[in-house]
Amino acid sequence: PVFQKLTWKSKDVSKCTVRGKNRDECYNYVKVLVPRNDETLFACGTNAFNPTCRNYKMMSMEQVGEEVVGQARCPFESGQSNVGLFAGGDFYSATMTDFLASDAVIYRSLGEGRPVLRTVKYDSKWLREPHFLHAIDYGNYVYFFLSEIAVEYTALGKVVFSRVARVCKNDNGGSPRVLERYWTSFLKARLNCSVPGDSFFYFDVLQSLTNVLQINQRPAVVGVFTTQANSIPGSAVCAFYMDDIEKVFNGKFKEQRTSDSSWTPVPDEQVPRPRPGTCAGDGPAADYKSSVQFPDETLTFIKSYPLMDEAVPSVNDRPCFTRTSSRSKLTQIVVDVSAGPYKDRTVMFLGSDDGRVLKVLASTHPSDSFGSKLLEDIDVYNPSKCNVQGQEDRRVLGLELDKDHHALFVAFSSCVIRVPLSRCTQHGACKKSCLASRDPYCIWLRTGSCANMAPGFKYVSLRLFPVCLSLTFSLVSFFLLSCELLLYSAGVRRFPDMDQRAAANVHYTLLIACVLVAFFLGAILSGFLVSCYCSRSAAHRARRLGKDPEASLPHALSLRSLAKLNGLLDGQEHYLSIDNYGSLYNLKQLIPTLGALPSM
Repeated sequence: PVFQKLTWKSKDVSKCTVRGKNRDECYNYVKVLVPRNDETLFACGTNAFNPTCRNYKMMSMEQVGEEVVGQARCPFESGQSNVGLFAGGDFYSATMTDFLASDAVIYRSLGEGRPVLRTVKYDSKWLREPHFLHAIDYGNYVYFFLSEIAVEYTALGKVVFSRVARVCKNDNGGSPRVLERYWTSFLKARLNCSVPGDSFFYFDVLQSLTNVLQINQRPAVVGVFTTQANSIPGSAVCAFYMDDIEKVFNGKFKEQRTSDSSWTPVPDEQVPRPRPGTCAGDGPAADYKSSVQFPDETLTFIKSYPLMDEAVPSVNDRPCFTRTSSRSKLTQIVVDVSAGPYKDRTVMFLGSDDGRVLKVLASTHPSDSFGSKLLEDIDVYNPSKCNVQGQEDRRVLGLELDKDHHALFVAFSSCVIRVPLSRCTQHGACKKSCLASRDPYCIWLRTGSCANMAPGFKYVSLRLFPVCLSLTFSLVSFFLLSCELLLYSAGVRRFPDMDQRAAANVHYTLLIACVLVAFFLGAILSGFLVSCYCSRSAAHRARRLGKDPEASLPHALSLRSLAKLNGLLDGQEHYLSIDNYGSLYNLKQLIPTLGALPSM
């Protein structure tokens, strides 16, 4: 059951319909739902084309303070894209600022002590018909991931490129002469997700992106890309190292000298100092305490040349997974980088626009002898639960991983469905099928069954048990032999040909060394015995788990991560259903997801 329910209705529905909008468009669609701090939740809704924001207490859902104008923080229409997050006390948003969706903006507000900043208005070199997808607070910057119409390829028509944009968190805007109340650190670069060859095959349109995670022990993000709308349908998954993104932002700028000329790199001698796009007080701009003090030359340059020349290369310079044999496209991604008994496997869950979820064992290391493997292709959409008035929307809008309960939550426009991370029992008693599946969430038990790697399951290699016993017996023999030598050395026992006088001439250093060795070996022996005992206990627990692989799964879910699904469930008025393959679970923290549904 939902313990707290909040309904935020729009009072301007009648005024909205008078303006010529459909009634379905005039509801209050919650598009922003992010934690402001540990106690406050920040929410913004379209409010019948009059964006409004509120603050709520997380525990009681009581409104805190007055409503705040939502313009530039929340879009006017539910179908428009937006992202938002709090970083350092400031709210960073990316959305449309006007009724006609003609002014796209990356905006900072609600902070104390820092000015409100935005991107330059109606300048296609900064933003051109963008579709905002994700924002990340990382280091000294806030990164925005988006797709937009490429200004550098206008001769080829409207070609969509994926970008990563960056702003400094300590940016205070420019001088009163140049870029006052605008970003002085805004830079953007293309994300290159392509298949190499004689002619590159590009996946240009970003659909979804993860937060920063570890790939090959390096910070990285992983995204789903698709081909152009009028191209051959195809999808790919590419990863990008954060240091590669930084390297591109420290590289050459791109310029177009005349409206008819091609885009070329800006020569290094034409780049002013301090380097445009750097943060005040850091690196080349260490001598400047605030961006307001930057020279006009630097500010003028960044206003005209925010685009970087090079594109960010993907990990290993190729996608880690591609799908071109299906007309459906991938839309969402969530990644588990610590799967398997040794927590060293990477598993990707990919949602598609036809209601399916793909589980992929990813290969990201350049020395891997095998590529990524498709483990499962699951049809998740349940018409009986998700269809509304006979209509179905199969597009996966969100994926959320709950490893603590061995579950994946899949969000559609009308329902949220829970599926287990693995279905290992389908392999039955066939060991070959279980092991050949290469599913990191499956393990073969000595009882002769394939079981799910349930939460809290500790893997113990039974092959080490004979080695443990062998080493124990060897140490026992060595320990007894040491004790025997110790007794002879101390004179307690004598060799047959030794007289009493010779036995008494024992050096005290040798005696002490023998005592220490005996004590040390005894401690090692005790440790091995305890280790072997624990191994046998773990094996016994594994046998019990094999009889009921999901016996250790608790039934009360803690879905703190489902709050990230905010803003995804926009569309018509729907009902929310939870399908647990026959079992219902308590969804205590599903309120953020419910907030994304329209309120009448």
